[in-house]
Formats: sequence, structure tokens, C-alpha cells
Amino acid sequence: MTAGTTPEFDIPTDMRKMTEQSMNQVKTAIGAYLDFWKRNVPENVGSGSALSDKIFAYAEKNVASAFEFASRLAQVRDVQELAKLQMDFIQAQMQAMTEQAKNLSETTTKAMMDGLKSPTKGGLSS
Repeated sequence: MTAGTTPEFDIPTDMRKMTEQSMNQVKTAIGAYLDFWKRNVPENVGSGSALSDKIFAYAEKNVASAFEFASRLAQVRDVQELAKLQMDFIQAQMQAMTEQAKNLSETTTKAMMDGLKSPTKGGLSS
């Protein structure tokens, strides 16, 4: 290594393959869990409303982003690449979180307003 150069990571090929296999197994397990949730949670608890549908879609998107980050992380060759990858991921996640929070807030407000317009069975009515 000379002055001004960034040291490279020397991760053995077998270790990278093992990491990729582990990531694929975890990804499959989480996918199965999310599918189970969609199929088996009662409609009034986990699905069927715009809010719960958005929450679930955001969860899937966030999990996919984390796996993409982990996959790219396994391919990093030096410290500079690692720092850039991490910074890009954090910025993207913060932007996504801000957008998701705004959208969920709007959806919640709309659901509350709709609920006030049409009271549920057994509730107060005008």
C-alpha cells in the first residue's frame, strides 16, 4: 500500500459465497413470514384497509432495501467504497422514512375523517 491509496479488503471467495447463501436463506425466511402474515392475519387486524396495506408495502420495501444494502456490502473492496455505500444507504433510508411517515400520516388522517363521516354499527350517530 502506498501513500494516498485505500487499503483493500481481502475477503475470501468462500466467505463471500457463504454470506450470500446465508442472506438468501434469511431473505427466503422473511418472505415466507410476510406471505404468512398476508394470508393468515384476520382482515380487521392486518389487512383490508388503506393504512394497513401501506404499512405492509412499506415493510416489504424496507426489507428489500436492507437486503440490497447487505448484498452490496458483501461486495465492498475498500474503506472508501464502504463509507460511500453506507452514506448512500442512510440517506436513501432517511428520505424513504420521511416520505413514508408523511404518507402514513395523510392516510391516517383520511381514515379518521372518513370514520367521522360514517359512524360504525353500534356507534354514535347524528
